[in-house]
Amino acid sequence: MSQPTHEQGQLQLQIYDLRREAKLRQARDWFFRNYHVDTIDDAMRIAPPGTENGALAMMVFSYWEQACAYLNHGLLHEELFFETSGEFFGVWEMVKNVVPQGRERFANKLFLANVEKAAKRYETWIESRSPGHIAAMRQMMKQMRDQAAKAAKA
Repeated sequence: MSQPTHEQGQLQLQIYDLRREAKLRQARDWFFRNYHVDTIDDAMRIAPPGTENGALAMMVFSYWEQACAYLNHGLLHEELFFETSGEFFGVWEMVKNVVPQGRERFANKLFLANVEKAAKRYETWIESRSPGHIAAMRQMMKQMRDQAAKAAKA
């Protein structure tokens, strides 16, 4: 694979800098703690459009969709991005079973399409370099989801 260009490195730093913005940090924190959905109806209950939670979820979705679009269009260096940005894959893991329902309900076949495309490549990439990582990450995410469910019932 080619070396990243200076411009790709600069763009990646700018994208990282946006991740540090206070509202996006809040949205990412809220998302990983609360956005545990199995159906589009769960998603609409937890983060309905027009609400603060809906805005937080969409902020996470749109941030990673844009970053992955840059990646998929070659503006970012794939290996450099994958080495330093695995969070988008965690977002995809949390929503991948609901996205087809959302695409159908809102007649938007492109919803999170860039995240999905990048996540598929990332899974292959990371497993070739660190076999077992995806399974371990999925197990950790399951534990986090189970803990959140227990806390919600308490």
